Amino acid sequence: MTTLKAKLREDLTDSIKARDELRSSTLRLTLTAITKEEVAGKEARELSDDEVLKVIAKEAKKRREAAEAFAQGGRTEQAAREVAEGELLDAYLPKQLSDDELTAIVASAVEEARAAGAEGPRAMGAVMKIVNPKVAGLAEGGRVAATVKKLLS
Repeated sequence: MTTLKAKLREDLTDSIKARDELRSSTLRLTLTAITKEEVAGKEARELSDDEVLKVIAKEAKKRREAAEAFAQGGRTEQAAREVAEGELLDAYLPKQLSDDELTAIVASAVEEARAAGAEGPRAMGAVMKIVNPKVAGLAEGGRVAATVKKLLS
């Protein structure tokens, strides 16, 4: 069974052979971030596929934020590259939930929280506790929080 990290390494080798500069530099940076995560803390360890996915998601999010910043600064070329790198990384992540799917999950969590006695804006924490494990890796935290807020108000 191939680990996700091994797959990234294989894809890096393939992209170097194919002289795909964008892909190879993106994968290099991502593998570096994974290695950095592995040696953080008291003992070096091998990350599980789930942990590797979290690192990839964090890297993809960085690209989206950088693309936004470059676009606002009028640096369209850099923005386009960041977007391309983000899309490359997204291919390794589980398919993200659509807005409708996310809304349905949050709506059922809101009902569950209300049944447990959580009401109004204070119910936010209770709802997030129910929703987060269900959508882990399938929707960005900010998107989840915004949907919860919308449905609670």
